[in-house]
Amino acid sequence: MSTTLLQAEHKIAESELSPVVLECRDLTKAYPMPKGQSYVVLENLQLSITQGEFISIIGHSGCGKSTLLSMIAGLNPISGGNILLNGSPIKGPGPDRGVIFQSPSLLPWMSALENVLLGVNQVFSHESKSTRHDIAAYYLSRVGLGNALDKKAKDLSQGMQQRVGIARAFAIKPAILLLDEPFGMLDSLTRAELQDILLEVWNREKITAVMITHDVDEAIFLSDRVIMMTSGPRAQIGDVLNIHLERPRERKAVLEHPDFYDYRGHLISFLEG
Repeated sequence: MSTTLLQAEHKIAESELSPVVLECRDLTKAYPMPKGQSYVVLENLQLSITQGEFISIIGHSGCGKSTLLSMIAGLNPISGGNILLNGSPIKGPGPDRGVIFQSPSLLPWMSALENVLLGVNQVFSHESKSTRHDIAAYYLSRVGLGNALDKKAKDLSQGMQQRVGIARAFAIKPAILLLDEPFGMLDSLTRAELQDILLEVWNREKITAVMITHDVDEAIFLSDRVIMMTSGPRAQIGDVLNIHLERPRERKAVLEHPDFYDYRGHLISFLEG
């Protein structure tokens, strides 16, 4: 099936769902090279994401996954096309996008609460100090840090720091949540624990989410759809897998679901193709 026809079918399927929150239209990213040439990372990419969806993007290194996420975040300029968030073009970073990075990038001399308050104070500046405190404390409690509000970031384990990063992103009530391999630096046990925490908070908030990951099991467990990118340069969407697993999800039930290994096989087959 041609890429154009494949993308057209995806748009038809997506139009039958909830309102579109994020739309990439003819999105292109190119970096200048010597002698006037350009290295085209992404070319004419089309993608629509609807309200409340959790989307994962997978593909080989160099396919432009993180480049795409950084453009949605407003941290990387667009070479061609548009990215629309709730119908308005993205022109730079903003609090309508919460970002969870692989490294939480906390200010080490500040407490967990103070790190979350940095964003809360900016977004909810019209609220009272006590209300802002309560918002930050609530989201830290949701990720299991209710008893560690005053601990300095430098004294927290890597997993606990990432919990703060998750709380910080949700606390500003963004229109869309962007996750760039948020558990990639963690050991397998901590990774699974934080996946469960992320899913629990997301089930409550239902914020539209886009996650970059190399882990196909993680993509299946968390996502409504998995976007598979072709290898670069000039990467596009090569395939889309709809994950029809009931929510809320529990890890044991997902692993025992009769469709799980079919989903897994489909993703691995694409990556190995």
